[in-house]
Amino acid sequence: MKIEGSKLVDSVIFAEFCSFFILMHYSQIINELAEDREQYFNAVSPPIVQTSNFAFNDFASLRSAFEDEMSDYLYTRGMNPTVDILRKKLAALDEAEDALVLNSGASAIFCAVMSNVQAGDHIISVHKPYTWAWKLFDNVLTRYNVSTTYVDGTDIANFEAALQPTTKVIYLESPNSLTFELQDLEAIARLAKSRGIVTIIDNSYCTPIFQKPHRFGIDLCLQSATKYIGGHSDTVAGVLTGSKAMIKQIFDREAHNTGAFTSPFNAWLLLRGLRTLPIRLKQSAESTQKVVSFFKNHPKIEKVYFPLDPDFPQYELAKKQMMGASGLLTVAIKAESHAQIERFTFDLNHFLLAVSWGGHESLVLPKCAGLHPEEFDPNQQEHRLIRFYIGLEEADFLIDDLAQALDKL
Repeated sequence: MKIEGSKLVDSVIFAEFCSFFILMHYSQIINELAEDREQYFNAVSPPIVQTSNFAFNDFASLRSAFEDEMSDYLYTRGMNPTVDILRKKLAALDEAEDALVLNSGASAIFCAVMSNVQAGDHIISVHKPYTWAWKLFDNVLTRYNVSTTYVDGTDIANFEAALQPTTKVIYLESPNSLTFELQDLEAIARLAKSRGIVTIIDNSYCTPIFQKPHRFGIDLCLQSATKYIGGHSDTVAGVLTGSKAMIKQIFDREAHNTGAFTSPFNAWLLLRGLRTLPIRLKQSAESTQKVVSFFKNHPKIEKVYFPLDPDFPQYELAKKQMMGASGLLTVAIKAESHAQIERFTFDLNHFLLAVSWGGHESLVLPKCAGLHPEEFDPNQQEHRLIRFYIGLEEADFLIDDLAQALDKL
């Protein structure tokens, strides 16, 4: 079945294909869905519709756009043809009814949470979520009497124990991006739905290729498109997917009021990255497995954290929920000082000292980089954690580099 792309996909057509996109292969979604090349000179790559404004032929059309900016193109602050192509692909990949593409992962977190709480409400969150999630919970929402309880998300009983009459949101991050603890998405979604609570998950680690939280009943799924979706470390964006009603509410309120939408050029960069997403994930995942094996057999590595390692405590749950694992892994290194870890990272020739992940380049990020040297405690394993992102380089090339740096430790 051909998916036409009027405007560039007419909203009526989009509503129709929501019922069958689950049957579509991700290759069709990435390369064909929402594209109508006859509308743009049969160009293989969609155009960047670099305009702030759109003109109308009559009052009725303009009035219709005023009434529902999400169904028409009025002003690029809200909807734009290039962004529209991207959002429909991302919704389909997530097996969601609709999607928004925002200007960062932090914007996706903000809009998703703010749309579902009001003064006096309560949130349950996994402990140690992504920085801009806990800053929202602790620094912003507390000003409006919205409280947050942080729980160990590996046990559903902890969520049950934290429930309050005013609990409106359960915030998840599965796996997280340091030690990769998972939550049982199906069990938590069942609990939340029985109490009328909205579930939100950060799915940045897996992307829609390796995990589809909506299948387990999660209401809102977000990810940092800066990472694997973009894939080239040259743009910043966030994605939020869910039901048509929830996404429309966020579009009309939180996203518009914060000016959180992505630009046409950034959307075009993300479309470019999306074309190669599966093959990049495959290369990164295969190399990561080899690096994990290397670390597990090295005498200077105390522990390896990786969700699809058979020794990982939640390995069976990871296999149930995830179709693969990405290029992030963490090790606890046998080091006695802050200086030793610092030297190790600088002895690496082919890993960049940097945050984020998902690009072509391999990265290293020691946990102790956030500590002053005198705060370092070698008896605390957390201080000796080093996170690696395995990019698109050959695995043997990276392993040789890790080996020579560990030899100098």
